[in-house]
Amino acid sequence: MNRKRLVVVAILIAAVAAFFIFDLGRFLSLDYIKSQQAAIEAWRASNPLQAALIFFSAYVAVTAFSLPGAAVMTLAAGAIFGLAWGLLIVSFASSLGALLAFLIARFLLHDWVQARFGERLKALNEGVRRDGAFYLFTLRLVPLFPFFVINLAMALTPIRAWTFYWVSQLGMFAGTLVYVNAGTQLAGIDSLAGILSPGLIGSFVLLGVFPLIAKKIVAAVKAKKALAAWPAPASFDRNLVVIGAGSAGLVTAYIAAAVKAKVTLIEKHRMGGDCLNTGCVPSKALIRSAKFLSHAERAREFGMQRAQVDFDFADVMERVQSVVRAVEPHDSMERYASLGVECLQGEAKIVSPWEVEVKSEAGTQRLTTRSIVIAAGARPFVPPIPGLEDVGYLTSDNLWQLRKLPRRLLVLGGGPIGCELTQCFARFGAQVTQVEMLPRILIREDLEVSEMVTARFRKEGVDVRTGHKAQRFVVDNGEKTLICEHVGAPGGGEVRIPFDEVLVAVGRVANTAGYGLEELGIPLAKTRTIETNEYLQTLYPNIYACGDVAGPFQFTHTASHQAWYAAVNALFGRFKMFKADYSVIPWATFTDPEVARVGLNEQEAKEKNIPHEVTVYGLDDLDRAIADSEAHGFVKVITPPGSDRILGATIVGEHAGDLLAEYVAAMRHGLGLNKILGTIHIYPTLAEANKFAAGNWKKAHAPQKLLAWVARYHAWRRG
Repeated sequence: MNRKRLVVVAILIAAVAAFFIFDLGRFLSLDYIKSQQAAIEAWRASNPLQAALIFFSAYVAVTAFSLPGAAVMTLAAGAIFGLAWGLLIVSFASSLGALLAFLIARFLLHDWVQARFGERLKALNEGVRRDGAFYLFTLRLVPLFPFFVINLAMALTPIRAWTFYWVSQLGMFAGTLVYVNAGTQLAGIDSLAGILSPGLIGSFVLLGVFPLIAKKIVAAVKAKKALAAWPAPASFDRNLVVIGAGSAGLVTAYIAAAVKAKVTLIEKHRMGGDCLNTGCVPSKALIRSAKFLSHAERAREFGMQRAQVDFDFADVMERVQSVVRAVEPHDSMERYASLGVECLQGEAKIVSPWEVEVKSEAGTQRLTTRSIVIAAGARPFVPPIPGLEDVGYLTSDNLWQLRKLPRRLLVLGGGPIGCELTQCFARFGAQVTQVEMLPRILIREDLEVSEMVTARFRKEGVDVRTGHKAQRFVVDNGEKTLICEHVGAPGGGEVRIPFDEVLVAVGRVANTAGYGLEELGIPLAKTRTIETNEYLQTLYPNIYACGDVAGPFQFTHTASHQAWYAAVNALFGRFKMFKADYSVIPWATFTDPEVARVGLNEQEAKEKNIPHEVTVYGLDDLDRAIADSEAHGFVKVITPPGSDRILGATIVGEHAGDLLAEYVAAMRHGLGLNKILGTIHIYPTLAEANKFAAGNWKKAHAPQKLLAWVARYHAWRRG
């Protein structure tokens, strides 16, 4: 604790101690005020300004230091100064005192509380940032809640001091009026309890509910205003129209059909979206073939003299397409039609909040619908680097058309997609150069994770160039070359990297153009995704967005997760709305070693100043990993100091994505490391790593003093 805080704490303790040591509370009792009322009124009559200032200052001090007696002083204000002046004095004194109490508590406790419990308070903090004035106004109107508790509690949240002041000034006015008015009849009051009748308390409760009702009314008015320019049809052809048949759109349509809604799913390209056709499915098929080759290269590790694999890259890519075709029926129009979904092939355009126009080879039709869900997905982002268009480039969209292995492949990007494809092509025999402008690849992961993956890449022949910023592409004497700046080199420096093909993998951007967003004025967020609220609603309350087009995550599993909220809110929102829950989001990068994570990692915990402990278990110690010749990697778990509650977990190694599921379930359902330690895991399996990580945490928190006494007990038993 710094010197300033110590001074404030000392003043606070001294003030509270003086209050009780000198029994100052006796002057703030109802009996004392009544007994001295005549004398006080006489003194006030002869010294009106001085009396008002002293009373004002005393009231501010009592509320600022959260001392008992504010209620009695409010009554006294009515008795001494009358209704008008008493209300004026108390209204401003109480708000100023509350602000001082708020500022003192914030200065002493806010940073500590947020640092220690920030992750748990994340949802509360967001709610206060968004609707803090409403919450505070409600609490101020209901006298069931002690005001000093509200002052202290709100100080621990992100609410602004000015907002706290003016909302308190406004919210406490009704209660202040009741007490000051009661004070004008002080002689007839025997106790504070007699002031608030059940009827009056009920009235305050109704007042307290008013902001929430007002919020609903405001939302309804905003919705009506947004829809005012678009008259709704007398009847609707459909309950729901879904634009986009990727993961988010398919799940949305599936849920709608399951609850017997009339739903139409529109897709302009191929059912299944990017995940099936150009993303998850083909990339994992390619990774599997590449991994087979890597095992052949490691034949001696498995006790073989040698293993030779002859392959044609075109055959590998044909296998990838055969995998896509095998999965295709799961996402086909035929399957969804059998489930009750109307599937249309064509280009959709939202022409009003109630209408979607569909252009297809058969012509144009216009659909009317109660609600619309936009699930238009995303596409690879192509940076505007000079010369890129001239040399031609690959992305995760058109990569799958390759049938000839590039001799020299340049990969732009060190994120998950770039890393997965970098390793694949290197294993097939391409000379791969990976260029990343940041200091390391997989920048969102912990440093040792990046270092482990980088070391494996370099061992397998990948030329990893971090700290290299692409400047321009040129063609010299028929040879394609990237010219980049080596940011990490002393004084910079120009680097030339020749290549045959370039794969651009620097991220993805939401598909937000061409289907009516501009015409309807639906705004985009800073991330270039569609702007939605916590219920996934856009500017228009009956138009929702989910999946990659909405963010904040671009994973197939989060798109499916969001789709449930979009579908249920769109169909049943008039009864109950559900806020999208992003509290436990896992993801994996399917390199070798595989990288999987959920919740906080060590890097984020440090950046956010969240108190934490790190527990690590190395897979080089695991029997099954040793038997499989995969004894590399680790399990790292982040917990609060002294607690087994899991804040996050990172796993690097074989089948990391599968192993992570246990931590995802534990975090989702509030299970700690002790529960994992107490769960039987099959021997020998990789899953035992999770139990051993929990065991390492337990060892670190063993009660050493108790164990010392236990050792003495056993020694005594031995005689």
